Amino acid sequence: MIALHRDDPQILGPLPGPRAREWLARDDQVMSPSYTRTYPLVVRRGKGSMIEDIDGNRFLDFTAGIAVTATGHCHPAVVDAIKTQASRLLHMSGTDFYYTPQIKLAERLAKLAPGDEAKRVFFTNSGAESVEAALKLSRRHTGRPRVMAFLHAFHGRTYGAMSLSASKPMQRRGFAPLVPEVHHARYGDLESVHALLRTVCPADELAAIFVEPIQGEGGYLLPPPDFLPGLRKLCDEHGIMLVLDEVQTGIGRTGKMFASEHWNVVGDIVCLAKGLASGLPLGAIVAKADVMDWPSGSHASTFGGNPVACAAALATLNLVEAKYQANAERQGKHLRAGLEELAGQYPFIREVRGLGLMIGVEIQNDGAPDPELRDRIVDLAFHRGLLLLPCGPSTVRFCPPLCLSRRQVEIGLGLFGAALSATDSTSRFHTS
Repeated sequence: MIALHRDDPQILGPLPGPRAREWLARDDQVMSPSYTRTYPLVVRRGKGSMIEDIDGNRFLDFTAGIAVTATGHCHPAVVDAIKTQASRLLHMSGTDFYYTPQIKLAERLAKLAPGDEAKRVFFTNSGAESVEAALKLSRRHTGRPRVMAFLHAFHGRTYGAMSLSASKPMQRRGFAPLVPEVHHARYGDLESVHALLRTVCPADELAAIFVEPIQGEGGYLLPPPDFLPGLRKLCDEHGIMLVLDEVQTGIGRTGKMFASEHWNVVGDIVCLAKGLASGLPLGAIVAKADVMDWPSGSHASTFGGNPVACAAALATLNLVEAKYQANAERQGKHLRAGLEELAGQYPFIREVRGLGLMIGVEIQNDGAPDPELRDRIVDLAFHRGLLLLPCGPSTVRFCPPLCLSRRQVEIGLGLFGAALSATDSTSRFHTS
């Protein structure tokens, strides 16, 4: 067994290896075909920013399980918190009973979330569930039927979340009718929002505007500086709830605990999940106390706020606040600088964008998105020991664990550069 404390990936043979091929065949017989597997990685274990597959190959993980393992894989403090809590209480359903990890975590999140107002917390199991809860709460609190979201947004795959999403046709195809009275404006374009209010979406019927501070699945897109503050002003003027989807951007990923802090914007409702518990299924909405005014029984979740997941989240928040939030900002600057240097060498890199350890590299050919080239780059990186993910039409996303070291940044840049070089761009691609 290869030691996972080492930073250097090591590929022992062709991928996938023989044991991985066996498990892939078994998976093919029983798993839903709806899953979106990017490459044939069969994971055995992880530590920090390193992953080992079933054949003993070692990879540098720049995915963090889709921006989930904020403190790295199997951080000892998180594992210890899980073990301690699991030996005391696995489950008792926080919607019907009381237990201290859930209350402690709610207190912590209410204090951490931006804004001076008193806040309340509702726990879920996932980002999509957090969005669903926010959709229900905003409609009930305002008594209004309509909601607004943005083109290229991704909020989840359950019905309400899917209706808000506008990322890819595949995510909607065959599932109509969707939740009604959902309108979509152009992300980053305040005039597009105002145009909807002037035409098909009366402001006095609009319950909420759902927005990602940085669009995730849509391509790691940052808004113009005035966009989020403009939405906040608009919502204040018309009594509309501003719902910030911080599922991927929250818990230190952008160098601040919440990405909305970069624009000094406070949401009425904030949706969380992914990095909250470093790998255990846990989500939450944090709302202003006067907004979370729904009565007992109007919404609940059997497993939301599970005591083991809450214990993991408390340990996660301790680590992120103490060091990993600052590390995300620091290492993110190094990573982005290295990616921008590579962009100067490869004309098909159109743009490098992002904050902290949430960075996107846009791949284009002749001025148009080139998803095939992007996917080829991601695959070549995998075969060299670097795990990456796609997002948007043709973006490579970099969302490593927040514990990433400077040396791992340099190793990752070297492997990514090798993958770029292996595309043989000078002979096969012409870019403008």
